[in-house]
Amino acid sequence: MLAKKIGIDFGTANSIIYIEDRGVVLNEPTVVAVSLNNNKILAVGKEAKEMLGKTPSGIIARRPLKNGVIASYKVTEVLLRYFLSKTLGYSKIFRPEVVISIPAGATSVEKRAVYEAIMSAGAKKAYLVPEPFLAAIGAGLPINTSAGNMIVNIGGGTTEIAVISLNGIVAWNSERVAGDAFNDGIITFLRRKNSITIGEQMAEEVKIQIGSAMPLDEPLSMEIKGRDATTGMPKTMLVTTNDLVDAFKPPITLIIQAIKTVLEKTPPELASDIIDRGIVLSGGSSMLRSLDILLTKAIGVPFHLADEPIFCVAKGTGIALKHFDILENIVVK
Repeated sequence: MLAKKIGIDFGTANSIIYIEDRGVVLNEPTVVAVSLNNNKILAVGKEAKEMLGKTPSGIIARRPLKNGVIASYKVTEVLLRYFLSKTLGYSKIFRPEVVISIPAGATSVEKRAVYEAIMSAGAKKAYLVPEPFLAAIGAGLPINTSAGNMIVNIGGGTTEIAVISLNGIVAWNSERVAGDAFNDGIITFLRRKNSITIGEQMAEEVKIQIGSAMPLDEPLSMEIKGRDATTGMPKTMLVTTNDLVDAFKPPITLIIQAIKTVLEKTPPELASDIIDRGIVLSGGSSMLRSLDILLTKAIGVPFHLADEPIFCVAKGTGIALKHFDILENIVVK
């Protein structure tokens, strides 16, 4: 097997692998299950995610990334090795060149941790590229022109915002509020308003099935199961889309403020381009119902959802693999 070039969208919630000339080959949760007795890895990806909130005392299922950065180096290395082995097979001789995404706001220590983890996992070379830059490429924005292009990538752990022109980032912001904060908002809201405690898995399902940033004329409904916050007994109740709108307000307010901060730092000439072109949304959490409409009203600039928003960063790594020249000024050294 010859050496490969692969791209990794290494996200807090999900990791997506792109292989040159093959496209997206893997999309799995960034979750690992570990035995506390002997530190043995019991499950990775989808299998491990099913264990979240259900494990006995001797087993812990956790995400190695928190807010887009490494929280557990050893578990991260194991996870990356698993992804490389599953997609490429194991080889000590033909090791891949890897383009991997990192938050724009990652510190030098956090960047070094990602670099060392992917190299230890089996990479020959590793190129660290800011997530919003890759998202813009994957969304099809003309980043090589002198016009201003603005991207808002809302993932699981972070919201990455950037204005890009001439293959470079002109202004950016990285807010550690995204899909996980939406889930936490649902959990907190239901506990306070309905005295029911639900887990992270149920909150995510509620968000996907009926969640919306704004009230709907024809609200959706869903039966949720959890524990009564007062009695501790199992509890089931029906909730609707419009019941949960307030649960999303705190994190969305922070995202709106982060977007405004970037616009305030944007040169006037590029700001006029953004008014004409609008702002592109990418990332899995950008698919929350009516989010684009709410942001358009709050910012005063049209927001457009990218095609296949969950795959924008991964597709960006794929394009970068074929055109390393566009990464010359953006790769983190």
